[in-house]
Amino acid sequence: MELDQAYAAIRKSKGSTYRPRTRHLDENGWALFTNRLFLESSPYLLQHAHNPVNWYPWGAKAFDAARSKGWPVLLSVGYATCHWCHVMEEESFEDLEIAAFINDNFIPVKVDREERLDVDSIYMKAVQILTGRGGWPMTVCLTPEKKPFFGGTYFPARDGDRGVLMGFLTLLKKIRETWDQKIDIIEQNTLQITEAVQKTAVFEAGGELPGKQVIDNALSLLKQQFDRENGGVTGAPKFPASMPVPLLLAGYTRNNDDALLHMADLTLLKMAQGGIYDHAGGGFHRYATDEKWLVPHFEKMLYDNALLVPAYLQGFQATKRKRFRQVVEETLLYIQRDMTAPDGGFYSATDADSISENNKSEEGAFFTWTPQELEAALGSRTARAAALYFNVTPAGNFEGKNILNVQQPLAEVAESLGQSEESLEALIEKAREKLYHHRKRRPSPLRDEKIITAWNGLMMSAFARAGMVFKRPAYVSAARKAAVYVLDHLYKDGRLYRSFKDSRGRTQGFLEDYAFFTAGLLDLFQADGDSYWLDTAVSLDKIMEECYEDTENGGFFMTAHDQEELIAREKPVHDNALPSGNASAIMMLLRLYAITRETAYETRAVRAFKAFPRGVESNLPAMSSMVSALDVYLHDNTAACW
Repeated sequence: MELDQAYAAIRKSKGSTYRPRTRHLDENGWALFTNRLFLESSPYLLQHAHNPVNWYPWGAKAFDAARSKGWPVLLSVGYATCHWCHVMEEESFEDLEIAAFINDNFIPVKVDREERLDVDSIYMKAVQILTGRGGWPMTVCLTPEKKPFFGGTYFPARDGDRGVLMGFLTLLKKIRETWDQKIDIIEQNTLQITEAVQKTAVFEAGGELPGKQVIDNALSLLKQQFDRENGGVTGAPKFPASMPVPLLLAGYTRNNDDALLHMADLTLLKMAQGGIYDHAGGGFHRYATDEKWLVPHFEKMLYDNALLVPAYLQGFQATKRKRFRQVVEETLLYIQRDMTAPDGGFYSATDADSISENNKSEEGAFFTWTPQELEAALGSRTARAAALYFNVTPAGNFEGKNILNVQQPLAEVAESLGQSEESLEALIEKAREKLYHHRKRRPSPLRDEKIITAWNGLMMSAFARAGMVFKRPAYVSAARKAAVYVLDHLYKDGRLYRSFKDSRGRTQGFLEDYAFFTAGLLDLFQADGDSYWLDTAVSLDKIMEECYEDTENGGFFMTAHDQEELIAREKPVHDNALPSGNASAIMMLLRLYAITRETAYETRAVRAFKAFPRGVESNLPAMSSMVSALDVYLHDNTAACW
């Protein structure tokens, strides 16, 4: 009864234009099913609010229900712009038979990984231990005590789907059968898995400061892994090289090693030419599925673009390549036009999927072109030049359509068209703008409009740094507005919160929220000279020291001492899509020391370095940002601090 009243109040607040996201509708167009996620603010959770699955958000009520019934918990983790999360929702969580089995045998829990970074990280470690890989959607079975005993990622719905022998429904039946008949085996498994997760969550402190050899080894390894034709790391998929590039450029500057400059230059150039870059609208997609950077996974994340802007800025400063400056300016224009809230905060992401001309949700539909569409947008003369420059053909390069990409230098295209390089460049720039506005008529991909503190900090840094390098006050102003937004909406009672949506702050901030946002404040201080930003950064660091720092062994935990206790309290040191929290915190301490010359900051940074040397030595490919921080410290190169 209480839930029904809450649902009714939320439905009323959404107004008459609200359309339930489900295929299960009554004759009036309202959802046949509504679950507890309808009361949440996360766009990802709300996508599942009308599934026939009786979802709970992560919290005490879900685990109390599991204990009361003696049932396992089915944990499903994803995010709003995740293509395969949408696929699994449609195939399994909207399926009445599968939903009924889940509801009768599990307590189903949905988690937005971008809001609950701690939950996602801990159980992703469990999945990687169990399967050797990870990804989203993530599917984990837990005991009511939150201990994992089974895990995986995306599962096709039924036996034979997508070529699998065992589909999700059969798998769930076997898991429940094992739960009922062999609980002793499950309990033994949970013990082993939990111990393994706890061991990987915190590194044993080595006690010594890593030396220069670690940096040399990292650069040598990057050389070995380098794709000499396409840039980046050899093979596919290819992820944006935002973290190795600063390390390469620092090595080039220090050692005068032209090979390192070439690696950074070629990587940045090939990314900017490939389909991973949005040539019509600016900004980068999440990653390329192929080794040539051509076919992207089409979602666009705020953090990727925030990290790539400083990388291209550094590339421009090192090479003076005009295209690198253009990429920075086009990417920041994309953020200003499409990813900025009215009062200055930056939205999180846009989806890979959108509605095609067939009225179906398709990956990449918004971003791809036919020659006919190009002509309709540009006119025949301009379309001919644009088609040649952007490699648009009748055959296409993606499901019969074309992902815009650049295969030939501008000079070669101009020569083949019989016009000057300057006139073609001007034509192409006008064409980009026309394509952008023509594309806006299409159904847009879903935009995740929650404001995440950490990612806003990264984008603040991007704008502030670009403002300094290009002497553009408007860029610094954008960073300033975002800082004010976060401090007004996500800094309450002396603590940062993780995310903000629908007038609500959600979840206490994590280490990366403090480290990235503080870095953004320091960049803003350096850009406009206002000591308020430095004072605020110092205050936030004090919170980090009191609530997140391991003052005994060095380094920082992901969660504060008073946040929810999970099966492990992690010290993040490995880079994933983002720099590791500890590398970011160390870099922030080094910057505070460089600005204030207070030795306590340096002492804490050194203590943190000493906590992780074995991790640095054993897994260099995943620790570019930690090696970059070490490089800054050992060579007193605070100008390279990101």
